[in-house]
Amino acid sequence: MNYFLLAETDFFRLINEAGDCNMETAYTAFATQVIELCNGGMDMNLTVIALAYIEIELQHHPVRNLSEEKREIAAYVSKALSFVRKMQKFLATPRVPPLISANNATETTASLLQWTGNAIDLVELIYGIDVMGCINNGNMPLKQLAPLLYKIFGVDSKDCYRFYTDIKRRKNESRTYFIDRMQEKLNERMLRDEELERMRK
Repeated sequence: MNYFLLAETDFFRLINEAGDCNMETAYTAFATQVIELCNGGMDMNLTVIALAYIEIELQHHPVRNLSEEKREIAAYVSKALSFVRKMQKFLATPRVPPLISANNATETTASLLQWTGNAIDLVELIYGIDVMGCINNGNMPLKQLAPLLYKIFGVDSKDCYRFYTDIKRRKNESRTYFIDRMQEKLNERMLRDEELERMRK
């Protein structure tokens, strides 16, 4: 393992010589090599050691004490040192992979959620969501929305329109039994919560 590979870059050679040269190009190449080193292509222990070594070399490099006419080179050394330290922090931050990929998000969600109410209640809710236009600004047709919500809630595909017909045939003044019960229960819960808050004061 070459723990000193960053010290063998053109950038490091140029700051050691402290001559007139294109520091921007050399610095960019150095930063690119640091990024590639941190991007997981090499053993993580090698990366950590190589960064620690180059950090110390940059921090104590004599070019930082050069005369005024060589201050540009010293500025690039400070810039490189800051970049190395940022990358060290990046590596030290735990990175948690996503729990689900975009491709199987719906399938995974469907396996976690299971509709345990009546199928007709779900249809009432689906039609309620549809008429409110709160999915994709109301631009998703019901024939696409219903199967998607069935899948999310782990329900076998149903004839949504047949249930809707049954809902329309209800004789009560309000035919939305499920949504009405939901509204009633939610209002009761808010009243209970407010009462508990008052009692705590």
